[in-house]
Amino acid sequence: MTVFETPQVEQVDRRPLLGYATYLVAATLFALNGTVSKYVLLEGVPWYRLSQLRVSAAFVILLLVVAVTNRRALRLRRNEIGRIAAYGILGVAVTQSLYFVAILRLPVGVSLLFEFTAPIMVALWFRFVLREPVRDRVFAALVLALVGLAMVAQAWQGMSLDAVGLAAALAAAAALAFYYVEGEKLVVDRDPVSVTMWGFGAATLFWAIVCPWWSFPFDQLSFAQAFGEGGPVLPSWVYLSYMVVLGTVVPFALVLQSLRHLRATQASVVGMTEPVIASVIAWVFLGEILTPVQIVGGVVVLAGIVLAETSR
Repeated sequence: MTVFETPQVEQVDRRPLLGYATYLVAATLFALNGTVSKYVLLEGVPWYRLSQLRVSAAFVILLLVVAVTNRRALRLRRNEIGRIAAYGILGVAVTQSLYFVAILRLPVGVSLLFEFTAPIMVALWFRFVLREPVRDRVFAALVLALVGLAMVAQAWQGMSLDAVGLAAALAAAAALAFYYVEGEKLVVDRDPVSVTMWGFGAATLFWAIVCPWWSFPFDQLSFAQAFGEGGPVLPSWVYLSYMVVLGTVVPFALVLQSLRHLRATQASVVGMTEPVIASVIAWVFLGEILTPVQIVGGVVVLAGIVLAETSR
């Protein structure tokens, strides 16, 4: 799971249907990545090591792409270093690692619902901290999100969700909000692809220092797991390759392509399909079943997020 900030590209030849279809494919790939990653986590690969592997491999691919398509972007100005470091560590490494903690302890769809409340946090940040104009609908968004999350968590039953997983999902939402805010600043002077590359690079360096590669448990990456009950038995490299290529780099490229035909608000609404698709995929392949109340709560949360996305 991840959402990328990018400035809207103005073009005369817009094809909204193509944009919607492209973004929907990206959302589906991101959504499937939740189930794929959970299979790897259930095999015993530590969440922080899986995060390290994902960001590092994605960084190498993005580095090659930028080196071929935009070599000038490989130059990093001195005044960018601190912001890129914060963006990569807090916005990329922390968001993704906490997401892995959340999906390990909670249903994938529920984890995404909590994490996707980040746009509401962003809108509130701009309203109360930066004092920028935000439509009053942000308060309705906040109320809807809180009510919906309470339904998803089944608060009247004493919070049926795992407390650690819930805390990780909410912390991931806060880190994702930082990713949005800081990314919005960084793309003013730099293209979104290189911003993402440098962010993943900073996350890669962070994990290399905290968890040196020479101590990486590579033996835990050797496994074979059936994808779903009675499904095909796939080797570990298939899961890991999907997580990096089809679960990270390819959907990112599709999102950028879709924004040639969609406005940011249109794209963000389509992006709200990701928790829904992720829930269906997790139900089919992981047997993660949500109650009717949780499903209704999820719809309420998504409505709140859409309101927040259109409040700025």
